[in-house]
Amino acid sequence: MTAAISSEKRAGLIGHLAGYLTWHRFLFAIGLFCFLAMILFPFYWMVSSSFKSGAEIAGRAPVYIPSSLRLDAYRELFDPAWDHFQNFSANILNSLLVSIPTAVMAVILSTLGAYATARLKFKGREWMLNGVLIVYLFPAVLLIIPLFAMLAKVSTSLGFEVQDNLVVLILTYLVQTLPVALYMLTNYFRTIPDEIEQAALIDGCTRFEVIWRITLPLAIPALVTVGIYTFMIAWNEFLYAFIFLNDRSAFTIPIKINTIFNDPSPRPHVVMAASTIMTIPVIILFLAFERFLEQGLTAGGVKG
Repeated sequence: MTAAISSEKRAGLIGHLAGYLTWHRFLFAIGLFCFLAMILFPFYWMVSSSFKSGAEIAGRAPVYIPSSLRLDAYRELFDPAWDHFQNFSANILNSLLVSIPTAVMAVILSTLGAYATARLKFKGREWMLNGVLIVYLFPAVLLIIPLFAMLAKVSTSLGFEVQDNLVVLILTYLVQTLPVALYMLTNYFRTIPDEIEQAALIDGCTRFEVIWRITLPLAIPALVTVGIYTFMIAWNEFLYAFIFLNDRSAFTIPIKINTIFNDPSPRPHVVMAASTIMTIPVIILFLAFERFLEQGLTAGGVKG
């Protein structure tokens, strides 16, 4: 009796699934699975490889699950007593010293420029905004030579070093991130009704008070989006850091990973461990500010 009831339940469940699973839904499920696999599998392979031994990584047959969670790669990065100690914490600190000021300065400067472009009326406003965005269309490799030459002349006049100077690296990252940050915030400020600010001005608020008390609180999603965007670029950037940094003590994370990768004694599990650590802050930022990112990208991505 019990077996008959269970078989009836299974038959009912199969019939329900057969009625629900149409060809359209089946193909959509297959496409979604393939899409998620292409996104998640490389990340899983990176994390799992950081716990593998050298034999498991170098073997002909791929090892999808490490035999044990070895921490040798992470010890090499952080433990001074370990062989080939990499002092990776210093590289993390250098990346933070570059990325956080870049994000903060980009948000402040783009906020002032975007508000002026969105609210103040002057001739050539649209031409200026589109002209600033055109700078972003040029590849970074084309801008690095004239930018380096310009900074070299300025450093000679002011008496500071261009090489191994994190402040100079921050300025180069601002050159890359400000155009898009300005464009994004300008379009977002245009979505905020001007009548709210006009009412505050009539009530006696100054323009700065209007920006601080009304505009900025309403623009938090866009500000968070711009901040994370600029932080991510400065955190992951390789080309400019590779040109401007020669001292190993000033290396940022991407340059340090490249150094480990090109070591005469290859240690791919250490490269994977360093890459995993490099990925974690970006993932945390995206998960923590996901709702702000969705609002900022949606509202700031539509012109007018």
